[in-house]
Amino acid sequence: MRDVLWSPSEDYVEAANVTRLMRAHGIATYDELARRSVEDVAWFWDAVVSDLGIEFDEPYERVLDVSDGPAWARWFVGGRLNLARTCVDRWAERTPGAVAVRFEGEEGVTRSLTYAELRSMANRLANGLRALGIGRGDPVGIFLPMVPEIVAATLACAKLGAIYLPIFSGYAPEAIAARLADADAKALITADGFLRRGKVVPMKETADAAVALSPTVGTVVVVPRLGRTDLPWDERRDVAFEDLLAGQPETFENEVLDAEHPLFIAYTSGTTGRPKGAVHVHGGFLAKVAEEVAYQVDLHPDETLFWVTDLGWIMGPWEITGAGALGGTVFLYDGAPNHPGPDRLWDMVERHRITTLGVSPTLVRALIPAGDEHVTRHDRSSLRILASTGEPWNPDPYRWLFDTVGEGRCPIINLSGGTEVGACFLSPTPVSPLRACTLGGPALGMDVEVWRPDGTRAAPGEVGELVCTQPWPGMTRGVWRDPERYLETYWRRFPGVWTHGDWASVDEDGFWFLHGRSDDTMNVAGKRLGPAEVESVLAAHPAVAESAAVGVPDAVKGEAVWCFVVLRPGAEATEALAAELAAVVAEHLGKSFKPSRVVFVEELPKTRSAKIVRRALRAVAAGQDPGDLSSLEDPGALEGVRDRIAAAGGDGRDRPPPPDGTMGSR
Repeated sequence: MRDVLWSPSEDYVEAANVTRLMRAHGIATYDELARRSVEDVAWFWDAVVSDLGIEFDEPYERVLDVSDGPAWARWFVGGRLNLARTCVDRWAERTPGAVAVRFEGEEGVTRSLTYAELRSMANRLANGLRALGIGRGDPVGIFLPMVPEIVAATLACAKLGAIYLPIFSGYAPEAIAARLADADAKALITADGFLRRGKVVPMKETADAAVALSPTVGTVVVVPRLGRTDLPWDERRDVAFEDLLAGQPETFENEVLDAEHPLFIAYTSGTTGRPKGAVHVHGGFLAKVAEEVAYQVDLHPDETLFWVTDLGWIMGPWEITGAGALGGTVFLYDGAPNHPGPDRLWDMVERHRITTLGVSPTLVRALIPAGDEHVTRHDRSSLRILASTGEPWNPDPYRWLFDTVGEGRCPIINLSGGTEVGACFLSPTPVSPLRACTLGGPALGMDVEVWRPDGTRAAPGEVGELVCTQPWPGMTRGVWRDPERYLETYWRRFPGVWTHGDWASVDEDGFWFLHGRSDDTMNVAGKRLGPAEVESVLAAHPAVAESAAVGVPDAVKGEAVWCFVVLRPGAEATEALAAELAAVVAEHLGKSFKPSRVVFVEELPKTRSAKIVRRALRAVAAGQDPGDLSSLEDPGALEGVRDRIAAAGGDGRDRPPPPDGTMGSR
């Protein structure tokens, strides 16, 4: 095949986890395994449980029950287990000295926990929470930076049968309170604070303000991340983490739970101010995530997984659960990946011997302008797998990650799914050849297709809706307390089929690609265009560090293309450069798609996981309400965009585009 970047060696294939699975079942090729995994999903997921040693206290009678319809599928029916048994207890018994968690703080402090130490902390915390009245089915908010206690907190809740709520560490009080109130949380686990770009983030004060708006929260447990002595304190409600654990037994008898018992509720932001809670369960989430970390990023027990993430993004529970299920090490970092210098990420890779590194395309684009020397001066020989998720790739940043960071010897496992998916729909494996920017194909056990609006399958190269035609173990068990919203969001467009809201295509060689969220797609004079196509053109220009393209209502075209551009150091924001960038897009994509406006901005609005929030850009450009912005790392970035638009002539409502396609200065 042409343009293949990665082809695995025979030794690479021989050592892969997925090869072990194939040989155990007499399967000769990965393509054959992928086919069987969707032709008989019950066989496949039963094989996964066996291969990965997922431990059930009581065996399941059936793998899958769809008697209530695919939207309400039940997995591992009759089985009883506790995720903590597979993810910590068994390793504390078998490999007690192996490192389970390794942590570095932004200021340079490091800590680690062995599996024996992690089990002890989780057990003592579970005993302490039980003493406070927390038990089976009780929601507990976890509002912590990425510190070792965050792993113990998720496991302690699992052991109790409590339901944890992973809360983004950068949320404001109102966003935290909305999630606590929606779940009727009984307790909140937080920290005194952490450092972000050298500044203290006062989590305890934020938590106090949130709890004041959350009448069901009766206990706040405080982890001493910074050792602050100036904390506000309510003796009736607040409990120091170390005091809660003091004197508690190091043993705990896990609650034995139905496989469908809720494990956590992951809240996602939406276009309205009301977040929706995706419900994930002990059996299904464990099986799906363990399978992905084993076969897709190919983690082994002596390796270290680091995804640049926060617990409030699905990749936080993903990396904690996946590394634990396989007996590997999860690496946690609670600061900015380019602070105090642009080489911080690569420095940590070198010092902690990271083997599997997960990043977002946006983060990679943000690191490139600093220069290759910040990467190449660090030893990256420990890296074996590069991984990514979050949004579509542009070719140049993808090649930079592959060639400069990975030295051409590490596959990029580009996967895509979502909070409600619990894992991913699309992903390659390292045993298959890869083309730049591809997601490979459907993940194992995921019966996904690309459909036209009429429900027919799209032709090769044709962009359509990504759908899944069979249930999978990691799918949400609905939206918390709102089944109608769940059905309306995912199941009503094509009855009985999950519609995810992503545009996708499959090329003539069978490689899959994403083209952005379908609600991000621009419709210009009746022609559809994904933002990644525009942004890839702009990324190739030497003056552009990163960009975001959105469609803004237009009286003539229906929608006009607006581009928000962050320039590289030394580049000057001028009308001439704006005209040049607009012309380059028109040259590559056609005159119909020439940007009506190019807005130079200092930064783009992003989540902590480095995803660009295009819907917010679109709303500001159109003079509309941007909706829930609680996931933004820096709300000031959007205000900066608003100021640039205003300075250059206001929003784009009912105004034809200027003939030269330019706009404003930095």
